[in-house]
Amino acid sequence: MITTWPLATTAENQTTVLTNSYGTPGGLIDMPTAEMAPLGQLSTTVDHYDGATKTTLTFQVTNRLSASFRYSAIYGLVPGPGRPAFNTYYDRSFDLSFRLVNEGQYMPAVNIGLQDLVGTGLFGGEYIVATKSIGERLRVSAGLGWGRLGSYGAFGSTGSRSTSLLGQGGIPTYDRWFRGDVAPFAGLSYQLTDRMNLSLEYSSDGYDREVLDGITDHDMPWNIGVDYQVSDALNLGVYALHGTEIGVNATLALNARKPAVNGGAETAPVPVAPRAAGAARDLGWTTDPQRPATVQASVAQSLETEGLRLHGFDLGPHRAHVMIRNPRYDMRAQAVGRTARVLTRTLPASVEVLTITQVEKGMPVSSTTFRRSDLERLENAPATEILAVAGFNDPLAVGPRPALVGEAYPRFDWTIGPFLNFSVFDPDNPVRANGGIRFQGDYHIGRGLRASGSVSYKLFGDLDKVTIGPSNLPRVRSNVAQYSLTDDPTLDYLTLAHYGRPAKDFYSRVTVGYLEKMYAGASAEVLWKPVDSRLALGAEVNYVVPRDFDQLFETRTRNTATGTIPEFNGHVSAYYDFGRGFHGRVDAGRYLAGDWGATIALDREFANGWRVGAYATKTDVSSATFGEGSFDKGIRITIPLSWGTGTPTRTKTNTVIRSLSRDGGARLRVNGRLYETVRDTHEPEMTKTWGKFWR
Repeated sequence: MITTWPLATTAENQTTVLTNSYGTPGGLIDMPTAEMAPLGQLSTTVDHYDGATKTTLTFQVTNRLSASFRYSAIYGLVPGPGRPAFNTYYDRSFDLSFRLVNEGQYMPAVNIGLQDLVGTGLFGGEYIVATKSIGERLRVSAGLGWGRLGSYGAFGSTGSRSTSLLGQGGIPTYDRWFRGDVAPFAGLSYQLTDRMNLSLEYSSDGYDREVLDGITDHDMPWNIGVDYQVSDALNLGVYALHGTEIGVNATLALNARKPAVNGGAETAPVPVAPRAAGAARDLGWTTDPQRPATVQASVAQSLETEGLRLHGFDLGPHRAHVMIRNPRYDMRAQAVGRTARVLTRTLPASVEVLTITQVEKGMPVSSTTFRRSDLERLENAPATEILAVAGFNDPLAVGPRPALVGEAYPRFDWTIGPFLNFSVFDPDNPVRANGGIRFQGDYHIGRGLRASGSVSYKLFGDLDKVTIGPSNLPRVRSNVAQYSLTDDPTLDYLTLAHYGRPAKDFYSRVTVGYLEKMYAGASAEVLWKPVDSRLALGAEVNYVVPRDFDQLFETRTRNTATGTIPEFNGHVSAYYDFGRGFHGRVDAGRYLAGDWGATIALDREFANGWRVGAYATKTDVSSATFGEGSFDKGIRITIPLSWGTGTPTRTKTNTVIRSLSRDGGARLRVNGRLYETVRDTHEPEMTKTWGKFWR
């Protein structure tokens, strides 16, 4: 099915699945519009004409806010004084567009936007634009542009504005925003069919730098284009640019809010088994000494059928407490709901109060308590009704832990599969990658104690050719190429970790061994996170020794050509769930190279497990010392595998798009940090996915 424009009178008006040549939402060619993509839309646009190729990742953060990250290759750009020579100039830029006014019956939608607000300024420009729908197929846009968008046909000025490129890039260009020449632009787009869109625009972009360097000519301000929507996910476009160029683009889009597979592919849960009238008063079973063991075996077998594991069990005349491990369900409410159904079918009728405790890495992390009569009464009611009568508690507050079952420890879990590691923004090759086979294993020795390891074998790749410029800091990350030279099997990590519950609301972790591919040592962490709280606080301290480049068992000296790697680093952290899908985090402390500073991160999260966010780290290292990019920052995307398959699984893909691995603001990459271990089982996260309780 092809997505068409919504009517202009709807609340979510002026939405579009089209993107322009800069990869931002809109039905024109080069010029912005006041249109927005559907909420949660993530699109990748590749645009090419003879002078440049632009690749843009755009995410619709809210109904009113769109963010874009762009990586461009400009062919033949002449470097400025003091800059090294290059055949192709690679440029990174970041855009924001915000909807000021939604479209009304007579009022157009109005957006304000910043183009290349964090970058070198090559594509820098700002705008205010209005778009109005005329009927259901025609949209007309007009606006004012500054910077690049004010470089043709200017009618006035709002002050002076530098047009030089900004050194290493990465610094907000706030001193240029809405300054300089102001020029008008306009355009219209017409939806000819459900699949085809035509566009015509008057452009205020004079392509001054490209014309100056002989990359292109600019004969007129008029551009014309056509887009063809192949499917909901793929759109193709072709356009004529300022009378001299023909360009093409392709956009691949998906929506984080819409599952790739409609409906769940998992088997249906067992129904709740209601008790017969008066059965709850029968306590005869308590005189049978073999009955608890029989019931425990029945619960374990039934949970196994649901993809869950019984970890601990305690049975009384009127209460039961079970501890479960959940290797399958990414929606934790679904695991608890299926456990509750099983208990109504396997426990004696006199048992009324059911407590289900989730266990992660040997730690009891969250307990949910129900009355059995509520489960029987509300099975066919909305999930919100059983949520209203459920109790969430810290397991340390609900009484003694149940006795562990015989299969709890020891046990061995393992996986084997492909891996792909990549590096982007290398000046000589924008994308490099290594791929191969990886084996990972976890041996659960006892309560909270586990040994973990991973071995990789590279089958192909060119990460050993990554080129990173000079560093004025100890080389804690910028020697990444040397860690990719070997073609022999490598030990990714080999650790012994202990996870514990020192007190109510507190969690602890101590990890020793080969912590990651570059460092061995020890890492200790403590976290305060009440079960019902949106706020969490943590602290971590690490002692590290650099590993040998072959990533086996030897270590190397801390001394590098540009400084000595410090022994200790660590951070204090604060995490907060702002609600409405926004989650923030601040880490402050000492980084691997000995620099001091803080990292701020903000993620847009969806109930199905999708996360799209950004982070930035600023330390006491100057921009000049840090090098290209000025400071560490990046975009991270988490996609749950269950979103694409429709089958419950806790497997997720995590992608971080960042500049080359510089040494400033670098952190240790130890596995199993506490916050992400416990967070999904706590009440604020469980309630977001509670609709899965009865599924």
